[in-house]
Amino acid sequence: MTRTTAPSGLVVVDKPGGLTSHGVVSRMRRLAGTRRVGHAGTLDPMATGVLIIGVEKATRLLGHLALTEKEYVATVRLGQSTVTDDAEGEVTSSADASGVTRDRIDAGIAALTGPIQQVPSKVSAIKVNGVRSYTRVREGEEFELAARPVTVSSFTVQDVRPAPADAPGAVDLDVTVVCSSGTYIRALARDLGAGLGVGGHLTALRRTRVGPYGLDGARTLEQLEESFAVLPIENAAAAAFPRWDVDAEQARLLANGVRIKAPALAAGPTAVFGPDGRFLALVEEKDGQVKIVAVFPE
Repeated sequence: MTRTTAPSGLVVVDKPGGLTSHGVVSRMRRLAGTRRVGHAGTLDPMATGVLIIGVEKATRLLGHLALTEKEYVATVRLGQSTVTDDAEGEVTSSADASGVTRDRIDAGIAALTGPIQQVPSKVSAIKVNGVRSYTRVREGEEFELAARPVTVSSFTVQDVRPAPADAPGAVDLDVTVVCSSGTYIRALARDLGAGLGVGGHLTALRRTRVGPYGLDGARTLEQLEESFAVLPIENAAAAAFPRWDVDAEQARLLANGVRIKAPALAAGPTAVFGPDGRFLALVEEKDGQVKIVAVFPE
């Protein structure tokens, strides 16, 4: 199906495996009937789950969304390291992990929980002197990435089991992770395996939540093909930001860029709604006055 008029709003997509985030955007452009489509929070092709898509005016909302906390379910394989730290890369080393005890696994996970310094996977989109890290890897360049501060709020083992027969001696861990934006789950798998002395990589990854948006509100591409719909921009803004309802005069002043006295606003952007319920702008408090971050005219 193809739409001739695209409404402004967000679409929470349940991304399938094997498709890039940009590939999802391309599909959504066709479904929405507009090129004004963008995404927030890239997922690797192997990964599935929540991908936030903005359509029309909501593309301007993406950069302001408080998508700082993310939740994943994943499978970590202990006993094998790969060049990409996940199942898409060539195995570079193998070890027998069958003797690794649960106590050691728990201790290794504890060391990777909380505020940590994490070195991203080299096969990532991080830029080094303006060039993507994965491009440098493909060109055979030798380099090191700097560690970055991230926060792993929780890292929990749900199950421990032997890996399939094609990975003798390896052990699979089903885990759940809640972490800050910028955390690489495959780097957690790599570092857990390295700390246990047996190597590790990620074999499955599913993102279950990004900020306030979860799988319960996500739709597959097949569902969107059957019935395309967006989360209206008003609903999306109300879910992601503190809300401030203004009267007609305040709405008029804000629309004209006039700085008005601010109420006690929460830190960070606040969504402003007019008396008719329409989403008008994102604002912040500065020196007791309202600073406009972005406006969303009709």
